[in-house]
Amino acid sequence: MDVTQPAVRMRGISKSFGPVRANTNVDLDINRGEILALLGENGSGKTTLMNMLSGIYFPDAGTIEIDGEPIVIDSPRVAFEHGIGMIHQHFKLVNVFTATENIVLGLDDEAYDLKAAAGRIQEICDTYGFDLDPNKHIYDMSVSEKQTVEIVKVIYRGAEILILDEPTAVLTPQETDRLFSVLRKMKDEGKAVIIITHKLHEVQDISDRVVVLRKGEYAGEMVTAQSTTQEMTNMMVGHQVTLNIERPEPVDPKPRIRVSNLTVRGTDGVVKLEDVSFSANTGEILGIAGISGSGQKELLEAIAGLQRIESGSIEYLEDDGTPEELVGKDPTDISAMGVALAFVPEDRLGMGLVANMDLTDNMMLRSFREGSAPFVDRKTPKHLAEKVVEELEVNTPGVNTPVRLLSGGNVQKVLVGREIASSPTVLLSAYAVRGLDVNSSYMIYDLINQQKQAGVAVIYVGEDLDVLIELCDRVLVLCGGKVSGIVDGRTTTKAEVGLMMTKLGGGEA
Repeated sequence: MDVTQPAVRMRGISKSFGPVRANTNVDLDINRGEILALLGENGSGKTTLMNMLSGIYFPDAGTIEIDGEPIVIDSPRVAFEHGIGMIHQHFKLVNVFTATENIVLGLDDEAYDLKAAAGRIQEICDTYGFDLDPNKHIYDMSVSEKQTVEIVKVIYRGAEILILDEPTAVLTPQETDRLFSVLRKMKDEGKAVIIITHKLHEVQDISDRVVVLRKGEYAGEMVTAQSTTQEMTNMMVGHQVTLNIERPEPVDPKPRIRVSNLTVRGTDGVVKLEDVSFSANTGEILGIAGISGSGQKELLEAIAGLQRIESGSIEYLEDDGTPEELVGKDPTDISAMGVALAFVPEDRLGMGLVANMDLTDNMMLRSFREGSAPFVDRKTPKHLAEKVVEELEVNTPGVNTPVRLLSGGNVQKVLVGREIASSPTVLLSAYAVRGLDVNSSYMIYDLINQQKQAGVAVIYVGEDLDVLIELCDRVLVLCGGKVSGIVDGRTTTKAEVGLMMTKLGGGEA
């Protein structure tokens, strides 16, 4: 192994999917003993490029060298044989198998000695500081545990070149810190680490070098320590971008949603929300903060009629103040009242879009029940799809493109754009910018502010406390399914909200 040359050298890499040009003539060097951040807008070809390095896709053109030796990577198995392992954004695990069974899956010589494999897995966990039970089933694991299984799997198979695609998208700050400690240890051992992420503050924290792709092509690179997030963003987009969130004053705020003593119990019998009370006002953005699993998802689903209520009340107040009880109503009826739910889960294609349908047909999912004509109206949804594509800069050849051919970030834009374009009176927005690039995220923030200024009551669930505080008028903090306080976004601090998320503080606004 020659440490003076790149661990990976990619030259002239190109890849197309039908009319979609994902990568064009990309050159990339990856060095041992460094953490490389691969940046770019949604649909810029980052994941596709790494999928070719890891054997998921085969390039249409170009060459790949590992430690100076030209190789042909035509399968993930070949990639593993050359020490390349990729941790995908959507985990590739078998839910009914244990961690050990998933890790040795496909390794015929070891699959029948699970006890020995579990012992070796425990040694890897002890070395890197992972907290993982080798005998635990995947369906019993948290998101961070599943990610740990994926990372241990590539280490177990001898990976010296590790690729992580959006590894912190659904992790808490504490889980992210633990992951970064592991990556730094791998770097110190001489491994090459590539991380794809849109969180620029994390890029500055963890990476040594940044390479930027723009519209499928190499746009440039920079040394992280000598660069700013503004410079990174400008290179990604190709022009100067303003990185600040506007917060206009609330527009004639009046109660629109009133939640009283709400308690929700999951199908497993565990209480998800307990005695939750608050109001969401028109012309205002109410933020919901909390560590993962604090009841944010259940709260929004309860308002949208998708969650069974054990006790309590959820009222929709008309413009004249007349209340209408939502508990017990059909979700379709609640939607018809103007309550729009834009929820972005860990798996984007499980969020109300049909992968094999095109953009127009996915827009029709919101409107096909409307009207009494015997024929379905495709004209209006098509215009809506074209509007979403234009306003959110969705990277697609056209509105007739199946959603499955779009990048994850562009799929997300379609979902959020569809809900906002439905002219709601209440917008329930959960993780709207999860996995989106900086430019797209600020577009979403602007659109949410437009809804606020139009008099819509916006309830915004987010993972980034800095954004929550900067964007929202009030922030409701959940901890273990209970309200630990409601604070004014203009006067609170990240530290105060963080304390409330762990029950160490409290406030009311």
